[in-house]
Amino acid sequence: MTGAYVRGYAAADEADVVGVWNAAMASDPIAPAVFRRKVLLDPNFDPASCLVAEADAAIRGFVLALGRRVPFFNQGLQPDEGWITAFGVHPDWQRRKIGSQLLAATVQRLCEQGRTTVSVSPYVPNYFIPGVDVGAYAPALAFLQRHAFIEVSRPLSMRAELTGFRVPESIAQLAGRLASEGLDVRPAEPADIVPVLEFVRQHFSWDWYREAAEIFGDLFVGDPRQVNLLVATQSGDVVGYAQHRAERFGPFGVSPALRSRGIGRVLLARTLVEMLKRGYHAAWFLWTGDNAARLYAQCGFREVRRFAVMRRSLRTDR
Repeated sequence: MTGAYVRGYAAADEADVVGVWNAAMASDPIAPAVFRRKVLLDPNFDPASCLVAEADAAIRGFVLALGRRVPFFNQGLQPDEGWITAFGVHPDWQRRKIGSQLLAATVQRLCEQGRTTVSVSPYVPNYFIPGVDVGAYAPALAFLQRHAFIEVSRPLSMRAELTGFRVPESIAQLAGRLASEGLDVRPAEPADIVPVLEFVRQHFSWDWYREAAEIFGDLFVGDPRQVNLLVATQSGDVVGYAQHRAERFGPFGVSPALRSRGIGRVLLARTLVEMLKRGYHAAWFLWTGDNAARLYAQCGFREVRRFAVMRRSLRTDR
């Protein structure tokens, strides 16, 4: 048998879709509660764009595609952009053209919405992995390449063991010199909410703004036990910040005009110490580039995964 019946997601599909997801994306399994929170409760979720493939009276594959239905801060609706954040065919049903059917139907659906590009998978805020894991999902990467997707970047995920971590001597000396020049690195206070968020808005993405706002919310109006945010100031002005949520480090950033001074290294090391104080024994994050990876390596981070961000133009399909 080849092919399947492709249709939109229905309310009774949750268990079957989660089952296919966990079989096809074995390096990134998902629990039903996370599926509900990050998929079904996402305001951009559209059942007609979450396509499932049925064969022999059961779901054998799925594609989760998204386009914005509500604005994302001042990025608005991004009407040209579409995203695929997860897809897969059950291993027992692969190589039967089901994936090609699902992708063709997804492309058609996105074109009907007026999208001109589709990416795998830098969608915010509810992405799962930043692209296709080139090691874990090599067949999926080849599949996308056969269907006119091109690679646009290769971000990496990193991890550091914190047990026994000490600030490297070179960074400790740097921190002392910067302090003598007026740099102050300290835990955030309620009065930092407005200036830090304005700093993030000016220099970084709206997704970073959202994450910093959520950290402030937990710190000062919710449960602060798993989060922290450090602020770097000079002459009273915010020049950098760093945050973590449990073992997940970041984002963190420094004013573009000051990035050659080593402030980022000090913020990184200080945040890792704060994480260790709270009993965390590892730090990790999902997405950075090779240039930043060299900075992380100075504090013991190592590469654990590599992804390919894939993109396809839809203009010729309209």
